[in-house]
Amino acid sequence: MKLIWIIFGFLSLGIGAAGAVLPFLPTFPFLMLTLFCFAKSSRRLHQWFLGTKLYQNNLESYVRNRSMTVRTKVRIMVMVTILMGFGFCMMSRVPVARVVLVLVWLCHVLYFLFGVRTLKTEKVMEE
Repeated sequence: MKLIWIIFGFLSLGIGAAGAVLPFLPTFPFLMLTLFCFAKSSRRLHQWFLGTKLYQNNLESYVRNRSMTVRTKVRIMVMVTILMGFGFCMMSRVPVARVVLVLVWLCHVLYFLFGVRTLKTEKVMEE
């Protein structure tokens, strides 16, 4: 079972790392999945991932105190909006799916606005 968690962890890490470079691919959810998978599979891999810049730049403030900088929140919300907008356009013949996508998008935006605290500056993250 640990091997499955390790495989999923590395797959999600690869997608998350690609998402850090490619503007159309989300980073945050895949790195969260990596964190979860590595925590389930190996203490050593989990510790290694916690020490990477990818984790420190994208997840550390959220995991530590459920907060993100404005820049991170906006980047995530814009990417999700673009991806869901693409899905919305592709589902022109399925109105129920469009309604579901709009509801999921709305919940996503509300969560990031009211469920995730906003850090005022990058410096606060370091404290």
